[in-house]
Amino acid sequence: MRRPDDHIDAAASVDPSSGDTGSGGGSGSGGEITQPKLGFVGWLRWFWRQLTSMRTALFLLLLLAVAAVPGSLVPQRSSDPNGVTQYFRDNPDLAPFLDKLQAFDVYTSAWFSSIYILLFISLIGCVIPRTKHHFDALRAKPPRTPVRLGRLAGYTERDGVGSLDDAAEAARAQLRSAGYRVAVFEKPGEKSVSAERGYLRETGNLVFHSALVGILVTVGFGGGFGFAGQRVLVEGQTFVNTLGAFDSFNPGRFFDPDTLDPYSLTLTDMAVTYEQQNQKAFGQPIDYTATVQVTEQDGASSEQTIKVNEPLNTGGTNIYLLGNGYAPQITVRDPDGTVVFTDAIPFLPQDAQLTSIGVVKIPDGLAEQLGMIGLFYPTQGAQQPPYFSSYPDLEYPVLTLQVFEGDLGIDAGTPTSVFTLDTDSMTEIAGGKADAKALELMPGQTQELPNGLGTVTFEDAANPSGDAAPPVTEESDAAGTAGTDYSKSVLRFASLDIHHDPTQGWVLVFALLVLAGLVTSLFIPRRRVWVKVHDVGGGALRMEYAGLARGDDPGLDAAVAAVADRHSAGFTPDAAAVAEGDEAVAPPESPDARA
Repeated sequence: MRRPDDHIDAAASVDPSSGDTGSGGGSGSGGEITQPKLGFVGWLRWFWRQLTSMRTALFLLLLLAVAAVPGSLVPQRSSDPNGVTQYFRDNPDLAPFLDKLQAFDVYTSAWFSSIYILLFISLIGCVIPRTKHHFDALRAKPPRTPVRLGRLAGYTERDGVGSLDDAAEAARAQLRSAGYRVAVFEKPGEKSVSAERGYLRETGNLVFHSALVGILVTVGFGGGFGFAGQRVLVEGQTFVNTLGAFDSFNPGRFFDPDTLDPYSLTLTDMAVTYEQQNQKAFGQPIDYTATVQVTEQDGASSEQTIKVNEPLNTGGTNIYLLGNGYAPQITVRDPDGTVVFTDAIPFLPQDAQLTSIGVVKIPDGLAEQLGMIGLFYPTQGAQQPPYFSSYPDLEYPVLTLQVFEGDLGIDAGTPTSVFTLDTDSMTEIAGGKADAKALELMPGQTQELPNGLGTVTFEDAANPSGDAAPPVTEESDAAGTAGTDYSKSVLRFASLDIHHDPTQGWVLVFALLVLAGLVTSLFIPRRRVWVKVHDVGGGALRMEYAGLARGDDPGLDAAVAAVADRHSAGFTPDAAAVAEGDEAVAPPESPDARA
């Protein structure tokens, strides 16, 4: 690094004729400067200054936003555990690798938490010293008037007549009324007014960053003391807000189960509206509405609705509608006609037309454990296999069942998913490679199970009956036993996300403060204005005006010109003559007053 020749650290010049290298200044050959080495404490100080700089805080904020993106690309265990299971099933090679990167637990992962904590430290480290500096600046007087105002923005001169003290006082009063902090400085033959305003800009900046810290803190507390749980409810079923009633439950680290507010919620109707007018969007869902009956702890009951992006708030929890589908009600009887299994089974949608897949497990009551993999078609669109659904609503519902017998793998107490069937230890007896075809049923129909195991009935939810429905015949298979109106023949289910965050209100407050601080810091200019008045003798005045902005301020020149115009207007010769005339001309004394 080379210094200018006249710099104090520059190497002394060499006289070639004398060979004298001089005696001053240089530190090393060729004028190179040797920098002192940083010790351990020095490196720590350097790292701390880098971490607590505003540039680093903004970079970490951007990095946190980027790090949150994977949480929206793959399902998360905290909000969609069933989706994670399905992702592993659909991507057996990629899913384990992503799991090692904690991609299914993004918001609690080590790398996301590291960014979060570093951002928290960085914001605190840069906000605290800036706050102290800002308060010191607010208490300090405006700076002295520069000697050469002509170098500053908006510089202008005006001539006038009047008193030096009056001109300075007028400038002080004018700027103070405009919201400036002012100070008057005096030299022989001149007075100046230094004014500044716009400290609210820095206040807004500090509020913005402090509120960001507040959001980080409250989100952390909310995650620690809150919880998120999921529950699939079929129409007619009831959920009670207890730990055992959740299908999956993810509590915060400091969550106390005793804080759960008791209430019950019954799904009375799950209604979906589909587009039927626009042929280009025919069959697309346009509205989801879950109607529920909520009963509070005190016994008060009310009917509420849950829509997408319109959660229900009750018992200190927000209940969101995540998804929906069909839940065919299936009844299995033994050869004697005794019911051994009956339930409405949620089937998972596989496409936009709600072709759905589900699993039925019958562990007891028959000669062998039975498992069935079912495919449900709300509107069957083919006369022969392979079947497909041509419309998501119930126009011509058909259920096909592939039947297996053998060991379900649940006797040892090993937990298994209700949406999967392990067929490794089972024998296929209907459908697939079995001799018997897969069972095909419409609502209200019954078919015989292979090997004389019993019967299976696809219940018609619109016409429930305790008796077994008649078996399928060629005539009933062609016409259907439930008539032509199938709109209510199959129950629907709603997938609910139940979320509790005790700091939700504080997050909203800090978010509003972030917005207010950002708007303030962006739109309030920080500027200084000076007015200097010179007494040039004989009552004549020369007045100088100039300004200085911190950052871009396109309106600074116009603001200085407006100050100059208004101030100098009171000290023109005409204005001075009017003022003198007002003082010289007095009303004549009345005779009564003389008496």
